[in-house]
Amino acid sequence: MAKGREEHEARVAALNMLGKDLARRAKSKCELCERGGEKLQIFEVPPVPRDPDFGRSLLLCAECADQAADPRRLKSGEHWRFLAGQAWSENPMVQVMAIRLLKRLAKTQDWAREALDELFLDEEIEALVTEGE
Repeated sequence: MAKGREEHEARVAALNMLGKDLARRAKSKCELCERGGEKLQIFEVPPVPRDPDFGRSLLLCAECADQAADPRRLKSGEHWRFLAGQAWSENPMVQVMAIRLLKRLAKTQDWAREALDELFLDEEIEALVTEGE
């Protein structure tokens, strides 16, 4: 059991090493909702790789991280309209998470369905969107 704990602590330390670079890329704002002045946390886009990967990590506020971690608990509403814009993000993982959340919201929100209908995804992004579902 001690070995598992050591591996976990080493992984957390490696993930935290990405923090400065993530903050620089995110300009110290949540990479989904773009709110500043919030406490941010590292979020790994599922499926989570064995070793922490800068390219598969996002810096998110607590609200976005909670919703992204368990999309089944996603609260519907106008608050999430920013996802329509983030679905066009230049950062592939921001785009992937925005589209995954939009798909969940599209079950009950007309604006989310419309946002998804307007998207044109290349095969690589489409594959990333579906791999974590």
